[in-house]
Amino acid sequence: MDFQVVVLAGGNSKSLTPLVSKDVPKPLLPVANHPVLYYVLHQLEESNLKNLIVVVEGEDAGLLVGAWISGTFVDRLHVEIAAVPEDIGTAGALRAISHYLTAKDILVVSGDLVSDVSPGAVAATHRRHDAVVTATLCSVPISGSSELGSSGGKDKTKKPGRYNIIGLDPRKQFLVHIATGAEIEKDTRLQKHLLHAVGQMEIRSDLMDAHMYAFKRSVLQEVLDRKDTFQSLKQDVVPYLVRSQLKSEAVLSGIPQAEEDGNKKVSFPNNQVMVSQILANASTPSFHELYSMDPGGFAQTRKTHKCCAYIASSSSYCVRLNSIQAFMDINRDVTGEADHLLSDNVIGPSPKLGTKTTVGPHCMLGEGSEMGDKCQVKRSVIGRHCRIGSHVKVVNSVVMNHVTIGDGCIIQGSVICSNVQLQERVVLKDCQVGAGFVVTAGSEYKGESLARKEK
Repeated sequence: MDFQVVVLAGGNSKSLTPLVSKDVPKPLLPVANHPVLYYVLHQLEESNLKNLIVVVEGEDAGLLVGAWISGTFVDRLHVEIAAVPEDIGTAGALRAISHYLTAKDILVVSGDLVSDVSPGAVAATHRRHDAVVTATLCSVPISGSSELGSSGGKDKTKKPGRYNIIGLDPRKQFLVHIATGAEIEKDTRLQKHLLHAVGQMEIRSDLMDAHMYAFKRSVLQEVLDRKDTFQSLKQDVVPYLVRSQLKSEAVLSGIPQAEEDGNKKVSFPNNQVMVSQILANASTPSFHELYSMDPGGFAQTRKTHKCCAYIASSSSYCVRLNSIQAFMDINRDVTGEADHLLSDNVIGPSPKLGTKTTVGPHCMLGEGSEMGDKCQVKRSVIGRHCRIGSHVKVVNSVVMNHVTIGDGCIIQGSVICSNVQLQERVVLKDCQVGAGFVVTAGSEYKGESLARKEK
């Protein structure tokens, strides 16, 4: 399969402060004691997609990520590391590396995606329909869209839910409309020529953009070159391709065309998924094929391009690590209901547990870690080479590597980064403790972010 794969791995994400640092960029944040990037690379390897470009923000982060990949996937993947400037967006990152793209089709996947959706299946769907773009769509988690996530710490205010509004053709193969991040309570407008062409449209608000796309390289590069203000694949490039799919190919060549012949307003009441029988003349052939015919139905007089949707099974696991809450949720899931994503044991070799110490279900204890007497660990991940004293409770938390926890500490709903020292009788609830921080004996914190100042 003539595909190149681009993994957009990111770098130092502000939404993940203080978890990320110069020493631990976002791609190396641990999920069940594996860097989050491991899960995407493993899925690509399973799909026999082994020719990869991993794009990392910042040269220092690029060196760290490259060193980890070389040690973990040696002789398994062919990986080039491309360092790009920070904050240029996903489209900007592809634009910066466009000279590396030579294959007919490009698969672009976010490096923070933890999923069991097969990249190979997405690529095959794209090829089968000869599409210019195929977007992967997953069911929105029960707790809501993971595309925002909670920021953690003191920010407990609830943000309004924001969803994708997706319009599909009757066979659920083609993307007819996409409004990214639109609030479901708002009205949205659909182009009349699309409605007439597709006949029937199914409007969905229960699908989430998984940030895994297949593109026809020639069209992608054309759009990136001509639309130099586009920064986001999700918000700019994909909606543009969807809007223009029934126009002449002149659109993609930069030739101006007449404005649309009007819009149709559609409301979405009560936050419910609505199947809209907008027009009744749905036809069996693809609406692209019908639209390109002349009125007699014979000669093709219009050229179109296809925008496809790959809709993952509702049972698929598909979450992005783009917030502190998502980090907590994914660690919990991968050691629980989504443990099929793990390729190793949840308890590392040779753990040392004191007397009457219990490690409950849905927990992970890393290699070389030691725990004292009468400790309790519930629904938590403990990293490698940690030293935990006696009478310690760790609940719904993530403890990274080389952490020292003194006697009598209580840790609940918190993230403890590497090389942290918690002295005796520390109590933490819903906190994040940055790498190398020392919490003094007897301290109690709730909803705090504790970190050393960057030099």
